[in-house]
Amino acid sequence: MTLRPVILPSNRPAERFYLGGARISAFRGESGSAPREPEDWIGSTTTVNGEREVGLTRLPDGRLLRDAVEADPIGWLGAEHARQWGADTRLLVKLLDAGQRLPVHAHPHDDFAASHLGRAHGKAEAWYILQGGTVYVGLQRDVEATHLADLVARQDVDALLALLHAVDVVPGDVVWVPPGELHAIGQGVLLLELQQPEDLSILLEWEGFAIDGPALGHLGLGFEVALAAVNRRARSPHEVRTLVGAAPASGSVFPSDADRYFRLERMPVDGEAVIDAGFSIVVVAGGALTVGSDPLAAGSTLVVPHAAGALAVAGVGEVLVARPPTP
Repeated sequence: MTLRPVILPSNRPAERFYLGGARISAFRGESGSAPREPEDWIGSTTTVNGEREVGLTRLPDGRLLRDAVEADPIGWLGAEHARQWGADTRLLVKLLDAGQRLPVHAHPHDDFAASHLGRAHGKAEAWYILQGGTVYVGLQRDVEATHLADLVARQDVDALLALLHAVDVVPGDVVWVPPGELHAIGQGVLLLELQQPEDLSILLEWEGFAIDGPALGHLGLGFEVALAAVNRRARSPHEVRTLVGAAPASGSVFPSDADRYFRLERMPVDGEAVIDAGFSIVVVAGGALTVGSDPLAAGSTLVVPHAAGALAVAGVGEVLVARPPTP
């Protein structure tokens, strides 16, 4: 079977614990959205935590993308990738619309996820901002484990949020969130998120959200164990500027520390350009473009197999090309 780029419709898990979705609909040019569909899982081989299939991308021929990749990892991911990682795409891409401020939370690193949860990955993530607002990343001061646990137990939301650096972001900014880093996304922000392919969150806050935080916020480990995965060391203003900043006008946009997890290329187009061969998730961030043989409007998304080769792009606009790490 010849592998070609596949245009993907929205893939929005329903009834997430926070509000959002309208900005994704507007970005994609779709009508309507449910109030709790704030995430679009693009080209996903990952399930929502605890679910069998929710979150997985289904291809037009009816197959799950996960199953298609497992059946032909070399065709989809390339020989070098398949040799090193098998059928693991090493990547999950989402559109995320914060219809309300997200809770203060963190994600475990690889070693913690492997030893405590039996998972192949932790969850590093990075964001490309499509519509701006305020984000919260990293601690302003060192915090003792007992003090952090007390704030969580008492649900002292004001004190938790006050611990974090608040940074205003605009379209074209990027945010790198290393594993373990405390963070939250402010209301009104629309972003493209690249992450390791897991759905693992340690919630420090849950008041006002549609989730049983005391039962689900610690990944089944208990908060004493789960909070050990959180970085309690302060980030200086200089360090925060290495995590949050403006993306280059073209080329690789994330800090080099993110390269071991995933990569994102920003490609402005005015005339003709080429997307290099390799497995990728392509998002048309603006304009009207022809990608390969397909005319695409802003908000369109594609999953591109390695075997499809290089893709010609023509028109005026911008594409974002998300890829797994280099094998």
